[in-house]
Amino acid sequence: MSANSLSYNEQGGAESAVEVGLESTPTSSGAGAGAGADLREMLESTKESLKLEAMKRIVGLIARGKNASELFPAVVKNVASKNIELKKLVYVYLVRYAEEQQDLALLSISTFQRALKDPNQLIRASALRVLSSIRVPIIVPIMMLAIKEAATDLSPYVRKTAAHAIQKLYSLDADQKEQLIEVIEKLLKDKSTLVAGSVVMAFEEVCPDRIDLIHKNYRKLCNLLVDVEEWGQVVIISMLTRYARTQFISPWKEDGIFDENSEQAFYESDEEKLGTPQSKPYIMDPDHRLLLRNTKPLLQSRNTAVVMSVAQLYWHLAPKQEVGVITKSLVRLLRSHREVQYIVLQNIATMSIQQKGIFEPFMKSFYVRSTDPTHIKTLKLEILTNLANEANISTILREFQTYVKSQDKAFAAATIQAIGRCATNITDVTDTCLNGLVLLLSNRDETVVAESVVVIKKLLQTQPTQHSEIIKHMAKLFDNITVPMARASILWLIGEYCERVPKIAPDVLRKMAKTFTVEEDIVKLQTVNLAAKLYLTNSKQTKLLTQYILNLGKYDQSYDIRDRTRFIRQLIVPNEKSGALSKYARRILLASKPAPMLESTFKDRDRFQLGTLSHTINSKATGYLELSDWPTAAPDSSVRNVEVMEPVKEWVPSMGKTKPLKSDDKFYSDSGEEEGAGEEGTGSSSEDSSSSSSSSSSNEGKLYGLNSKHSEETDSSQSDKSSGHSDKKKADKKKRLQLKKKAKKAAPKERYQMHRPPTHHPLTQELWNLRTFTPKMAYTHTGKKKNRKQMVALFLCVQVSSPVFVPMSSHELLHRMTGKGLAAQYHFPRQPCIYGNKMVSVQLTLTNSSDHTLEDISIGEKTSSGQNIHRFSSIERLEPGASVTVSMGIDFNDSTQAANFQLCTKEDQFSVSIQPVVGELFLPVTMTEQDFRKEQGKLQGMNETSATITMAPENTSNQALSKKMVSVANMGVVPTGEDSLYRFAAKSVSSGDLVLVSVDLTDSSSGRLTINTEKTVIGSMLLRDLKTALAQP
Repeated sequence: MSANSLSYNEQGGAESAVEVGLESTPTSSGAGAGAGADLREMLESTKESLKLEAMKRIVGLIARGKNASELFPAVVKNVASKNIELKKLVYVYLVRYAEEQQDLALLSISTFQRALKDPNQLIRASALRVLSSIRVPIIVPIMMLAIKEAATDLSPYVRKTAAHAIQKLYSLDADQKEQLIEVIEKLLKDKSTLVAGSVVMAFEEVCPDRIDLIHKNYRKLCNLLVDVEEWGQVVIISMLTRYARTQFISPWKEDGIFDENSEQAFYESDEEKLGTPQSKPYIMDPDHRLLLRNTKPLLQSRNTAVVMSVAQLYWHLAPKQEVGVITKSLVRLLRSHREVQYIVLQNIATMSIQQKGIFEPFMKSFYVRSTDPTHIKTLKLEILTNLANEANISTILREFQTYVKSQDKAFAAATIQAIGRCATNITDVTDTCLNGLVLLLSNRDETVVAESVVVIKKLLQTQPTQHSEIIKHMAKLFDNITVPMARASILWLIGEYCERVPKIAPDVLRKMAKTFTVEEDIVKLQTVNLAAKLYLTNSKQTKLLTQYILNLGKYDQSYDIRDRTRFIRQLIVPNEKSGALSKYARRILLASKPAPMLESTFKDRDRFQLGTLSHTINSKATGYLELSDWPTAAPDSSVRNVEVMEPVKEWVPSMGKTKPLKSDDKFYSDSGEEEGAGEEGTGSSSEDSSSSSSSSSSNEGKLYGLNSKHSEETDSSQSDKSSGHSDKKKADKKKRLQLKKKAKKAAPKERYQMHRPPTHHPLTQELWNLRTFTPKMAYTHTGKKKNRKQMVALFLCVQVSSPVFVPMSSHELLHRMTGKGLAAQYHFPRQPCIYGNKMVSVQLTLTNSSDHTLEDISIGEKTSSGQNIHRFSSIERLEPGASVTVSMGIDFNDSTQAANFQLCTKEDQFSVSIQPVVGELFLPVTMTEQDFRKEQGKLQGMNETSATITMAPENTSNQALSKKMVSVANMGVVPTGEDSLYRFAAKSVSSGDLVLVSVDLTDSSSGRLTINTEKTVIGSMLLRDLKTALAQP
């Protein structure tokens, strides 16, 4: 007997229990009599190993669809077991059968309540899951208390389980709605991505109309959306779509401003507003733009439901000119399974009716393949018909000619209908389509001929006077056509336009009189109509034929034929009983009829939200929530403001030349207030120190993107508080002279120490406070001697600053399968390394994914690549499921060559490597514009690398361009007074060489990228990375 152990995911549930290696015991009915007895005996054993083995086999039975409910009494006895693995399996079983065996489950409620206090988060969550699965109203108060307690649990997994339990409790007792809403409101404030999707699903189930609960959490949900699991992303996007339709005004206006930096209008000065005409164009709400911007990356998701959700969000919320971004992603989904294709094609068919232009470039993707099933072929045909216009109609008609020859009869008939629609919509090809359909009348396939006749009938109604020859041709083919609908259509055409074919119509009626008794009912009805019309227009030739046909119809087996015959006789044959109705017979039967409209079957589906079940079945499904109309006036946007700003993962300062907000003085006065408090605490300060602090705060303001006008205002305000602007310059000059004297007198070891840069970053603050950390000169050359004057000058103009942008992405160093349970990831924090001024700081996150403790985790002594590596201290023990973050330093020697070393545990050694990106080999520096130009002039000729760049539209704004640059490389922003010029500066970590980057925009989407550095190889690699990044959205 062999049994494979079950694997569990991080949440403690069973991932797979399909193969458990059961013996060949009879399990056709339930668990089987013999197997049930054996399993029950094993569960009642005193050995934990036998109980665990039995539970594995029982869960295996459940996974295979077998009924194991008869083992419930034996299983529930082990719910209080101290074995964690056994308890997990018991809870998996109880979740499945607690609803069926409610009485027995109620006996163990006290055990479940004790388990809610278990130190293991998986046990707490499993106990709550089982408790919420017992569908007995008497335990509702117990469930409510458990949910409230779990909602405040320290584990996000337990809080996620509480959100799931809310829906179960609401379906059991709807009277608990108010208390559940309080729990939902609390969980909506949760910052964990694990909880977000589940609580939004509970919100949609319990109180979807309580939009006020979303206001304060709207921006947080938008920012967390990328990190939420895929199921949660679908739920959140659907909810935010409904929310946006109630809180933002319609963006579908011609005078809209849709730039991502539309908030610039908020920063306009009064003079600019006075110079513009007094009109109120549409300006997109920043929160509206936030939603669109944060959902756009999800179009690249591997999950088709997520892509479809983002596509419907853009369709219902985005400006018309921005909807095109979803087309590539939707076309990509057409490579998926046919079930996915069916849903995606249905939504594309609806979209292509209103905006056919966005799908025209991908028209070939909708060509039908021979392997496609019929329903997929029909949808593709629908889309091709919607995309048809004067420019591509010839290509589409050639494609349709091939489809008509298909062996799939239903698809061939649908193709003929599509040709008719094209002929109706595009008048230039109406004659061509008609001629092609007439040629199909001689086809051997009856289905094709019949559908052609029906379509020709509809087309002839639009221009009956010009196509009498086609009617004659169809009358000649009448004897060879056997499909009832086609014969009826020909008879209707001849009767409707009998005056244009006066010689052919009586002869057709004569033939029909011979075969009247053997025709189908639909053909008989049209024969009676034809006889009546000919009686009114050509009674001399058809009077006797009409009376003969009316007599045949009078005694027909179908009551429809008999009723129609009596009606026609009273209408066209005047007698004493007919009264005045016969006078209007001609006006009734020969009245001009409007031409039928050949429209798409998806024309009215836009009333349903895309991607929903209601849209798929074209009928309102149970639980469908309709999208509200756009509000006429913009609701108050301040309801989404959060009083206490929550820390975010990545902070990007406003860079470039944005216009200052009126309240910026208060924002940027924080540093001044802190410095002022420090001065009051010391009780005395010199003139030099006060001027130094004011100049450093001024430089900091320039670093964070203040324009020249705001800098002047800040300087003037500071000079008013001190001794004036001129005194400030004198103090700066005096300070520089003092620094030069100190540098000359300093010892060689201390000569090139850097000043503490102005920064508010907490990590940088701690690093600079470390007494053991004395970084070297910010600008030194390996192997090159510089005189003292050059070093002092560089020391005064170049200073290392805190990073402007710190990416939170991490890279895999060791997979848990390769590392036998040990997983490792590394991350570049972009901070000066405390282990050496030539080293790059690297953070490692070590995780124990195994079920046993790992001991003595360290880095091996030898490295294959020869780099200088500062190893972290050995980790004595790492418990299962635990993680630890350590720091290390690596001297890459200003090269992107990978650092290879061994990650060791007590039993094993694993070879790993850290591959640096060229942008992580720098430290950002601050310098003035004048110093930048001076140093750039020294690095010309061979030290300069440049290229012409083409930027994506998303990167053309000031903030987007600066963010893209500093995200690729760890550089500092150099303030500049020119609108189209951007400057960035850094130094290489190992050698200290300056790296100067400038971007000169020639127009809105192109410019010149220049890099000046003595490290020409690094410059070339950085140029390539920056050029690629700016070209991507």
